[in-house]
Parts: sequence; structure tokens; C-alpha cells
Amino acid sequence: MASEAGAELDAPAPASGYRPGYEIAAERILEYIVEQELPPGTRLPTESALAEIVGMSRTIVREAVKILSALGRLSVQRGRGIYVARPPEAPWGASISGFLPADPDQVGEIFEFRRFVELSTTDLASRRATPAQVRAIREAAEHTRELAAGDLEDFNRADAVFHRSIGEAAANTFMLGCLDAVQRLQQQISVIALASTAGGSVSAAADQHVAIAAAIADGDTALAVRLMTEHVDLTAQQFKSAILGRVFTAPQGPSQD
Repeated sequence: MASEAGAELDAPAPASGYRPGYEIAAERILEYIVEQELPPGTRLPTESALAEIVGMSRTIVREAVKILSALGRLSVQRGRGIYVARPPEAPWGASISGFLPADPDQVGEIFEFRRFVELSTTDLASRRATPAQVRAIREAAEHTRELAAGDLEDFNRADAVFHRSIGEAAANTFMLGCLDAVQRLQQQISVIALASTAGGSVSAAADQHVAIAAAIADGDTALAVRLMTEHVDLTAQQFKSAILGRVFTAPQGPSQD
């Protein structure tokens, strides 16, 4: 995430080291699914059995299952049990099923892919955006700036709207589909690996959004792409640093509540 050209960016706050129990349980459930090579549609053990498998309390596992269900990684069917969710019908479906949000290497791969997709959509948007789409992009950018000092979940939703507005202006259905997939995976990183805490400075991110929107509005393709490159690269660096700080400083006891 980058600000106006030449502006100094805030450094990410040091990781506290604290990880909520549900976050660790969610991570361990995903690791269990990957290690056991459980395909989509597989029925998982009961909550009690999962609690034993991941070494956490049943209460915490129940919260983790709710989170993973909301993120589309598990499917909870009343009266039937917990299942590995089926990924969207897309070429990257298998990758989504095996994604581990707290794995720094996989997070790096996601941002590598995001960089490729977002630079392409930014390039096309700066050339193809209609006046209405330019207005939507600028309004979405300003909205993230308004929310930068408020609730993080609200900011993240506004952030997704901003990036999607650029994807829509690119006028390429397939790129927009890739962008949506990346956003879903980044949401998993935020919720599971970072417990919905900021991976870096949201005010710097919002400033970058405004700068990118202005470049697209001016039709300055080179500047828009450069600013988006800085934005994605800084986000990747901050997310990976925050994850490493949380994962390697958090206690991993078997009974975290």
C-alpha cells in the first residue's frame, strides 16, 4: 500500500505476539485438512474429535469452525456434520482448497499473483475507464481514506470495493474473476493469520488509493501502474512481517481459550 508520490509511509506497528485461540485452532484445522489430503466434500470429525486433534478446547474449535465456514473453507450442515467446502468452479479452485493463510511462503505466492493481476487491471482501467467508472474509483478511494481511522472491518470492505472498481473498469471478465479470488484469499489471511488486525498502516494504504485513482482519472497509465506496484509490494511486505511476528512469538500451548 503506497501514498502520494514521494510521501513517507508509516512503518507497520510491531506485532504484539498475542494470537486468539480461535485463530490458532482455525490454522491447525486447515493444516490437518492439507496434511490428510482431504478433498472437498469430505466429512470432518466432530467438534470434540477436532478439539483433540488440534489440541484446543471444544469451545475454541467451535468458534474456529464458524470462522472457517464464513470464509468458505468449511461447510457446516445441520444434523449432518462438518465438511471440507467445495471451492468455486475455477482453474484455481484446488489452490484455494489447499491455501494456508498463516504460511508466509503461501502468502508471498498470493501477493505475487495479486501483483500480476492488479498491475494488469490498473493498466487497462487507465485506458478504458468510462467517466462513471472513474468517478466510482475516486469515490471508493476517498471512502477508504474516510474509514482509515475507524473500524478495520469497515476499512477492509471499502478496500475491496476500491480494488474491484478498478477491476470492473478494466473491462475483462476473466481478470475480474481472478481479482475476486485473490480478495477472498486475502480475507482469509486477515481473519486467520492476523486476527483482523492491520497488517500495516491503513492511512498509508488509503493515501495510495487516492493517488492511484487520480492517476487513472488522468489517464496516466505509467504512473497508475507504478503506484499500484508500490501499493501491492508494500502490502505484501507488511502482511508477511506481521504474520512472522505473530506466529513466532505466540504461545502454542494445547489449551488456549
